[in-house]
Amino acid sequence: MEEKSLKTSAWQRVIIIIIAILLLGSTVLTYMFIVMGNSNNSSSTAANEEKINELIAQYDAKQAEIDEAAKPLSDKYFSEFKKYQANVKAYNSATASSKVLETEDLKTGTGKTLAEGDTDYAAYYLGWCADGTVFDSSFNNDSDADISTATGLNSPLDPSGGLIEGWNQGVVGMKLGGVRQVTMSGDLAYGDTREICGGYNSPLKFIIMAVEPDENITKLNSELNDIYLQLYMAMYANQ
Repeated sequence: MEEKSLKTSAWQRVIIIIIAILLLGSTVLTYMFIVMGNSNNSSSTAANEEKINELIAQYDAKQAEIDEAAKPLSDKYFSEFKKYQANVKAYNSATASSKVLETEDLKTGTGKTLAEGDTDYAAYYLGWCADGTVFDSSFNNDSDADISTATGLNSPLDPSGGLIEGWNQGVVGMKLGGVRQVTMSGDLAYGDTREICGGYNSPLKFIIMAVEPDENITKLNSELNDIYLQLYMAMYANQ
């Protein structure tokens, strides 16, 4: 084989140079896009974290506003609702489950009667497990298990946010101003969607006081829910 056959022609060398330049340019552009993308992502993440912090501050401020607006209602209902703490006692889990849903009016109200699907009311509540442990309540104590330390009530519950089925069925027929004890089986409570009272499908008992909704608190709760939704979306976008 002759030596000249191993050498490239001038045109071949030109083409090789052009390809090398293109490859180099492509590498540089890819690097620039990566760097710029990381920079933009960092800026976007920082901006989103700032938005999250602002929304958290707004949420806390709105919650404080609701708590302040709820004080007159606490003064009005606390003494009466506190006496129902004596109803918190251990009960038989199997019996409660077998009854599915049981209601007992402890006080008959004088206001409108709640119909199925009605959410135009507010409520103070006290919920406990079969062993007598309180898992949640409207009392303002730091520990739900020690309701005796409460000195007032939190803002009343707004049922328009959605409640468990046992509650929804349990308040039907109540009159506003009334107090009802509701016992529900686990499948009408949280079923297998939430572990509560030491397990899933746990039966629950509630004391529910249904009262007239306060227009100002209803408005503030709606504003709080809007902030919560924005916060949720911002936090989800930050994942």
